[in-house]
Amino acid sequence: MRNVKYTDSVTFRCLEHLRETSLDISLIHAGREHCKPLHICPGKREEYILHFVFSGKGFYSINGNTYPLSAGQMFVIYPGEAITYGSDAIDPWHYAWIGFNGIRADSILRQCGFSSKKLILPSPLQPEIIMDCIDNILDCKALTFADDLRREAWMLMLFSRLIDNRTLLRHKHSPESHNYGSNVYMELAVEHIKIYYKDGINVSDIAGHIGISRAYLNHVFQKELGISIQKFLIDYRMHKAANLLVSTNDTIKEISRAVGYEDQLAFSKAFKKKFEMSPKNYRTYRATAVLYNEKQLIDHKEDFSD
Repeated sequence: MRNVKYTDSVTFRCLEHLRETSLDISLIHAGREHCKPLHICPGKREEYILHFVFSGKGFYSINGNTYPLSAGQMFVIYPGEAITYGSDAIDPWHYAWIGFNGIRADSILRQCGFSSKKLILPSPLQPEIIMDCIDNILDCKALTFADDLRREAWMLMLFSRLIDNRTLLRHKHSPESHNYGSNVYMELAVEHIKIYYKDGINVSDIAGHIGISRAYLNHVFQKELGISIQKFLIDYRMHKAANLLVSTNDTIKEISRAVGYEDQLAFSKAFKKKFEMSPKNYRTYRATAVLYNEKQLIDHKEDFSD
């Protein structure tokens, strides 16, 4: 592992090689730079990087396409993409950036307006606001738990401001309306379920995490998937349980807890309703089916050899 490095000069300020502190979202590096002419940065990255152009010009090349960039724009780099970006020969840019990783990184960028097909956007924030967040991150340079939290807080503050201001610029909603399309809320809910289904979460927990009502969340799932959020959550847990019944020797009670049910009886009732047999019978049935298929395969090979 590379050592954490802090640099502070007139033209370049950077904090890099930070350790990942969270699976959720974790800052890897941050900085700002007044680049020299034709300062080129090629190659693939292991993390997401979001750049903000404050002044000057530059370019961003990816998949054989080159895009000119100038003050007031921001661009994102996705992990594993072969890219090149660099400053203009005459009017080199001054920009800032944050590099980060985590299971929420992609969904946060989507809410900022980015996607694999939309890598460059106008920045919805004044440069002073962005620079203030970046400088506050860089000021927290100590390798302490407290500074870890401060850096993360300023990064999240920056993301939240980007999302809020993008929403204000694109939409004029009444206080009761929702800021995003139903597909976005559905994706966020599914992402939350995939991570926390083991913890006994319910529909109210999911709606609260996303920031919408339980009724609207149910409406979203009916619209996007044709089923209720409650049915999706139960079905997800039951399919996970079915896989554990086949792939492990865990007891029914252990599997029940592993998919978020403390009450084994409630789990068994839900499982039987889904698969029309008890967890115990499902395990026996699947084991028998596997043995039968293996025997058929052996018989087929013997017939072929004759």
